[in-house]
Amino acid sequence: MDWLWWVLIFFGVGGFTKAADMGRTALRTRHERKLELLETERRQHEALESASKPPEPVCGCTHHLAKHDKQGRCHESVEVPVAWDAEKKPTSYEPGQCNCQQYIGPQPLTTFYAEDLTDLA
Repeated sequence: MDWLWWVLIFFGVGGFTKAADMGRTALRTRHERKLELLETERRQHEALESASKPPEPVCGCTHHLAKHDKQGRCHESVEVPVAWDAEKKPTSYEPGQCNCQQYIGPQPLTTFYAEDLTDLA
């Protein structure tokens, strides 16, 4: 029965509250670290995926290389502002042709087919 007094003193001075707070803090810290680890793994996975993709042939006008002819002129239609307000912000638009003159960007590599050099027979 001597231990009962120690338990009552422990609860009386707030020992249980302190232990519960420490447990809650430890669980919160563990949860935050787990979330950081998952976010780091997601970023690493995205970086590996983007590293394996070839660069997109996109012009400075944000249109794909397929929209440009052999001379480099863009054939995509865009909205062109035709009226402006007092603060020089466009208020109305009309469809027009992109003013881009030449595609400057990564040139896609040509694909070649080569047969195997070794004879399996």
